[in-house]
Amino acid sequence: MDLRVKKTETAIKNAFLELRAKKPLEKITVKELCSLACINKSTFYSHYEDIYALSEAMEHETVMSIINSISDLKDYSREKSDAFTRKLCLAFMSQISLIKIMFSGREQNHLGSRLDEELKKLIFKKYPQFQNDPEKNILLSYCIQGAYHAYLNNPSVDTDTFVRTVEAIVKCLQPML
Repeated sequence: MDLRVKKTETAIKNAFLELRAKKPLEKITVKELCSLACINKSTFYSHYEDIYALSEAMEHETVMSIINSISDLKDYSREKSDAFTRKLCLAFMSQISLIKIMFSGREQNHLGSRLDEELKKLIFKKYPQFQNDPEKNILLSYCIQGAYHAYLNNPSVDTDTFVRTVEAIVKCLQPML
């Protein structure tokens, strides 16, 4: 990627994060983003269709960053689903500042859905028989989105207690996998 393009992308994303930290997605305009990023509107539109496309791209990057930060992901197995859950929770929590900006307000539920979608892709690569199994799909969604929503609804719980509890729940569900 050309260095100028890279710098422009960085300026756009940094400006977006700054604005997103202050206001809901639907209140951000291309004009104010361009002003903050010191670019013109045509430059923005050469990179993104609109603010929502930028947000979508950054949400995807955030989810992939969480997933890619999980060590030994290729070694995931059904027998180690509790250990995988621990790593996923810790990877999620390591990105919490960015998550709170990108997925605040109306966008809050997007992260659970996106994690569900991307993690299932990885799991289905290793266990293709799960893809068309409704019970496995429900169980995976329950574990992934359930952990995410449990975190959202219990913000004052310390990390160790949260991770230990989610890990124990997944361990109990392990026979169903």
